[in-house]
Amino acid sequence: MADHDRFMDAGAAAQSLGVSRATLYAYVSRGLIRTGEAAGDPRRRLYSAHDIEALKRRKETGRRPARVAETTLDWGLPVLASAITLIEDGRLYYRGHEATRWAETATLEDTARLLWNCEGRDPFAGAPTGAPWDAALLARLAHLPLTERCQALLPLVPAGRAIAWQRDVRSLWPGAAALLRATAAAASGTEPDGDDVHRHLTRAWHLDETGADILRRALVLAADHELNASAFAVRVVASTGASLGACLNAGLAALSGPLHGGTTSLVEILFDEVERAGDAAAVVEARLRRGEGVPGFVHPLYPEGDPRAAALLPLLPADAARDALAEVMQTSAGRLPNIDFALVALRRAFNLPAGAALAIFAVGRTVGWIAHALEQRLEDRLIRPRARYTGPSAEDA
Repeated sequence: MADHDRFMDAGAAAQSLGVSRATLYAYVSRGLIRTGEAAGDPRRRLYSAHDIEALKRRKETGRRPARVAETTLDWGLPVLASAITLIEDGRLYYRGHEATRWAETATLEDTARLLWNCEGRDPFAGAPTGAPWDAALLARLAHLPLTERCQALLPLVPAGRAIAWQRDVRSLWPGAAALLRATAAAASGTEPDGDDVHRHLTRAWHLDETGADILRRALVLAADHELNASAFAVRVVASTGASLGACLNAGLAALSGPLHGGTTSLVEILFDEVERAGDAAAVVEARLRRGEGVPGFVHPLYPEGDPRAAALLPLLPADAARDALAEVMQTSAGRLPNIDFALVALRRAFNLPAGAALAIFAVGRTVGWIAHALEQRLEDRLIRPRARYTGPSAEDA
C-alpha cells in the first residue's frame, strides 16, 4: 500500500474530520491519531488515515456527555471562550496579530496594552511603582526559588491586594501595570521602577544591545499561550472575584511545576549533560535507554515545530553543543525545539543568572495571566466544574 493511502497531510486530515488544525493536533497529543514523517522532509508530519477513520466512526456513533466533559481537561475541545490568543495551523496569534511578527518590534508593554484590550489608553503612564522594597528582605528571599520569591514580594504591592470583584476592569489597568513591573523586579532581585520591563532586566543582567533585543522578543513570545495550566488556574481564581495579586499567585504556583515552566530546569540539566559528554547523540541514546525523556522538544499544539523557538534560536550566537543536540533530535526523532529549549539557550548564550529562563517565562506570562484575569472578570460567573465520583458507594440512609 502506498504511503498516501495510509497517511494524509494536516489539511486533508482536518478536513476529513471536520475540525480545525488545532483540534487535530489535540487529537494527536491525546494519542488518538498517530503521525509519521513525510519522506524527505522530517519537519513535515503526516497523519494516519486509519486512525482518522476510526475517530470519525466514534464521533458518528456518539459518546457519553460525561466522557466528553472529562476529556476537555486533557488537551481536548475548547471549554472557555476567549478573545486573547489563538493557536491555529501551527501559528500563535495575539488578538489577531501573529505573535512572531508582533515580537519583531513590540515591547512587553505594547503586548500588555494589546492583550488587556486597553483601547488606546496607556496603563503604564503614571502607574505606581510602590514603596521601595527593603534591602534586607530582598537578601533574605534571594535563596528562594523564583516562583516563591515572587509570591512573597507581590503582596507588598498595594494593587495586588485590591479585590477585583465589582470593579470596572479599566480601573484595574494601572495596578496591573504596577504588578508587571513588580514581577520583573522580584524575578531579578531588584527594586521596581518605571522603565520598560526588558530595559529593567537588561540592566539587572548586564546585557548588551543585542542581548536586550532578543530578551525583548522572548518576553513578548512568552506573554500568553491560550488556556494552558497556569492561565486556567488564573481564570478559576479570577472567577471568584479575588485580587489580581491572588490570580498571579495561582499562575506562579502552576508555572512552578516540572510539566509547565519548571521544564526549563530539566532542559538545563540536559544541556549540562551534553556539554560534559561532548557528544549529543550519546546523551540522547543514554536517556532513551534509561527510559527517560528528552525535554525541550515537541509541543502538542505544534507538531511541525514551535514557532516561538523558531523565531528566537536563529538570533542567538552559534553554539556547537546546542546545535548538535537540536540536530540529533531532528534527524533521529523528527522532533524540533520548543520554547523551553529556546529560553534556556538564550540564558546560556548570554550567561544570565541561573533560573533566568524561568524568570523570562514568568515575567512575560504575567501579561497573559492578567489578560485572562481581566477577561474572566467580565464573565461575572464562577468556574465550578463537577467531579466524576470514583470512591466507595454511598451508604443507605
